[in-house]
Amino acid sequence: MTPVSTRSLVGTGRRVRPARALLRAVPALAALALTACATGTAGTPHSPAGTSGAPATGTASGTSAPTFATPSTSSSTASAPTKTVHVSSLEGDGETYGVGMPIVLRFTPAPTDSSAFTKAAAVTVNGQPADGAWYWERPFKGGPIEAHYRPKAYWPANAAIKLDLPIKGLSAGTGLAYDGKLTSVEFHTGDAHVSTVNAQTRRMTVTSNGRTVKTVKVSLGAAKTPTYNGVKVVMQKGENVPGSSKLRPKGAVIMKGPGYGPELVNWSVRITTSGEYVHAAPWNSAIGRASTSNGCTNLSTADAEWFYKFSLIGDVVTYAGTDGKPMPVLDGYGDWNVPWGMWSQGGLLLNH
Repeated sequence: MTPVSTRSLVGTGRRVRPARALLRAVPALAALALTACATGTAGTPHSPAGTSGAPATGTASGTSAPTFATPSTSSSTASAPTKTVHVSSLEGDGETYGVGMPIVLRFTPAPTDSSAFTKAAAVTVNGQPADGAWYWERPFKGGPIEAHYRPKAYWPANAAIKLDLPIKGLSAGTGLAYDGKLTSVEFHTGDAHVSTVNAQTRRMTVTSNGRTVKTVKVSLGAAKTPTYNGVKVVMQKGENVPGSSKLRPKGAVIMKGPGYGPELVNWSVRITTSGEYVHAAPWNSAIGRASTSNGCTNLSTADAEWFYKFSLIGDVVTYAGTDGKPMPVLDGYGDWNVPWGMWSQGGLLLNH
């Protein structure tokens, strides 16, 4: 069946509401209704070559479900730790990301006190201390608690980012101590790719290091299935063939939507966990003239292929003037939508 729109939730195509928000600082954002446009879920980000980054030094996947923490202001140390807290990194050592990519660490089980971690963790940019802060949160889809680190503004282009974690044996709260297996993470940023989508003109302007490189026509979400506003970050490019580590050809993702069954949609770049993509939509004759999708950003096939090949995981795509609400902070890497004064407080675990 020829697809007529491009956004649905896995297997349903209906809008749903998320689980109860845990972000005390931003309850209005976290409680917004969420939608999706693909049957797949966002996993380890793919590099432009189609492979995920190599694991960071000493990382291993956590397997136990965490008990999520409540905000803590205590700086007490655990006198007799009985359980170790494992830390893993989303970023891979030596990989290159866009300037909007936060440092993402996952913790199992969840710390209950962040003071020792916050004091010990050191982030540098080109060897100089970074002017940033940690924000502790629970992912949109559940799973281990995460700490995200970002500076006040986007990372500089073509920079070396390093995180040192001398945390072995430090307290993570009463009865908890870090295992110290992850000691550092080093990665780079590429050119500063920032795209701006204007819902009124239905154009996306793509810049690199402040210079406009291309302006393309788009079709966004229809009034009943609007696209979120706000700052989004490229999370994933295409998807793997099920049961393998090989990407589908042409950056394809299987999607469902009202009016059509599962379809392979080419040149798909994920920008939210719930399923917003920038992708090719050769069936959409309204591109550049009207917004008719299920929430995704529809491009011509030629423009979508170009954008797919241009994009890095971590690139920034901003949206303004859509019929939608602000992007929920936990729906992907919505970190830049949190005001700095709120971000620097620490989220679920307060910074000290």
